Amino acid sequence: MYILASTQASNFVSGVDRAFLIILGICFFFLIGLTLTMVYFIYRYNRKKNPIATQITGSNTLEVVWTVIPTILVLIMFYYGWAGWKPMKTAPDDAFEIDVIARMWNFTFEYDNGRKTDTLFVPLNKPVKLNLNSMDVIHSLYIPAYRVKEDVVPGKEKFMWFIPEKEGTFELFCTEYCGLQHSYMYNWVKAVPQDEFDKWYTDTTAKVASATVDSPTAAGKRIMTNIGCFACHTVDGNKLVGPTFKGLYGHEVTVKAGGETKTVVADDEYIKNSILDPNSEIVDGYNKGLMQSYQGQLSDTEISQIIEYLKSLK
Repeated sequence: MYILASTQASNFVSGVDRAFLIILGICFFFLIGLTLTMVYFIYRYNRKKNPIATQITGSNTLEVVWTVIPTILVLIMFYYGWAGWKPMKTAPDDAFEIDVIARMWNFTFEYDNGRKTDTLFVPLNKPVKLNLNSMDVIHSLYIPAYRVKEDVVPGKEKFMWFIPEKEGTFELFCTEYCGLQHSYMYNWVKAVPQDEFDKWYTDTTAKVASATVDSPTAAGKRIMTNIGCFACHTVDGNKLVGPTFKGLYGHEVTVKAGGETKTVVADDEYIKNSILDPNSEIVDGYNKGLMQSYQGQLSDTEISQIIEYLKSLK
């Protein structure tokens, strides 16, 4: 079931909403008050009602009032904003940790037991800590229903945490413009009771079935889908951010390496090197630095399966 963002979905909702409503209320009060005052002044001091201008020398009392009151209101807004934000910066020691891998253009969630998903599964009423990692550019993970958002910066350790308090499915997406297909970074958070989560977390049936049923070609396609390859590369011959995969394997490719242009054959070694060290040989016509290394993220078996899939794209 889908839960609207207005529900009490996490422990941070009340604090953030309280700060928002207080600040919004103060802003509306002054917007309406100043607008009505301006309208009154236009009526009261127009040329017909006040033909001779009156010189006002000033008022110390008025100066003090409109200095002290706004200062107090700003401090009130700061207090509630700080009170809503400060708890977000310290995660409990017993929080359940999940690694988040952000790349152009998808989020992948990795659990301690090796499970990798596109949907974030979390247990109800238990602190959850998301360790945020970017493989390329700055992203920003935002869960509106939980009132949490944090930038994901390459090379910098970042995290967010929350306690899911409402069962259901909630939106999760990137709010930092990160390139051509930024809008593709749209996922879901699924909050379930602890026993249901434990059952899902320990269930390896899906993994076993996938490993035994998938052919190397199908497995390669599934891996490339999971790690976001098709966000930058096509399989129909069209150009995107990176070169197309169609007809790639076994054909000659013009690349730039070490300041020189050369022609190489797209064989197993070339593809493996393109995955693990993508900036060592750049296909002519494309820019360096658009793809990050998958060193340590893919096994030799997974790379072999990717190669088998590329072989099928005649």
